[in-house]
Amino acid sequence: MLPFWTSIALLSLAQGALVAVPGALSAPWLERRSSRRWAAIPPASVIGFVLVAGAAERASAQGLTYLALFAVPLLAALALGWLSFGARPLRALLVLPLFLLAWFDRSGLWGEGAALVLSALSCVTLGVLLAAVTPPLWLAAGIVAMAVADTALVVSEQLQRPNNALNAAHPAAGLPRLQSAIFGSAAMGYGDLFVAAVLGALLAVTVGRSLQLGAARLTALLALGFDLLFFAVDELPATVPVAVTLLILLAVRRWRPSRRPWLGRAPGTSARGRGRTARGPSAPARTQPPPAPRTPTAAAARNPTVR
Repeated sequence: MLPFWTSIALLSLAQGALVAVPGALSAPWLERRSSRRWAAIPPASVIGFVLVAGAAERASAQGLTYLALFAVPLLAALALGWLSFGARPLRALLVLPLFLLAWFDRSGLWGEGAALVLSALSCVTLGVLLAAVTPPLWLAAGIVAMAVADTALVVSEQLQRPNNALNAAHPAAGLPRLQSAIFGSAAMGYGDLFVAAVLGALLAVTVGRSLQLGAARLTALLALGFDLLFFAVDELPATVPVAVTLLILLAVRRWRPSRRPWLGRAPGTSARGRGRTARGPSAPARTQPPPAPRTPTAAAARNPTVR
């Protein structure tokens, strides 16, 4: 088995890489359902998990295990086929060999890696859908709120027992555990992958590809530095590096107004169609030449009183 430091470093790198995976989704039927209320999902997922798991720890862990077993492969197929950057429909078929590898090599590194990829890809689908229905600034606030809630629950030691129960639960027949990311001797919660995918989806909607890739590198770097705190503690809120990355990007963009705006829509553009001209009073569809000045008639020139 891999040592802890190698395992947690690879999980942190995977979390950073996940920021670069989501693509932008343009779906009018989703945009019509846009609401700032969706921004409550990231923090509510952490708080709700603790409340539900605290009420029935073992039963909740088993239920989430089977929910992940059926939902994660389907969501991963959507990500590979349609919602990730550079997705192709045929790539959705890759879910089958990944699932089989995670099943038959459940205790090996290859199987754990395949399960990690499936869980991460399922988070991509959830993140892209959430970014499609949530106003950017509100979604950014939801990411930060999730990190704050996660930190508070870890510091108050309310998250450790539910997490341990969830990581220990497994479905029957040796089927893979897809409800969390376990690699080597380290574990990362599903929510830690989810928040990275949400950040990536937010950036895919609001900024260019180059800044999304830069944010992925920054997240990985911050996560690796954050891992050094394991010298002092046994558990850390892995949502924090993602939120810090977002705050750094907000600070940098605020002090560079000459660059194109983000976390909002530029005038005359939409978040998913940047070349589209706005229609309305400020940008008329057609322009007419000004009327030519009138010249006085010959009669009027001779007799100014003529009307």
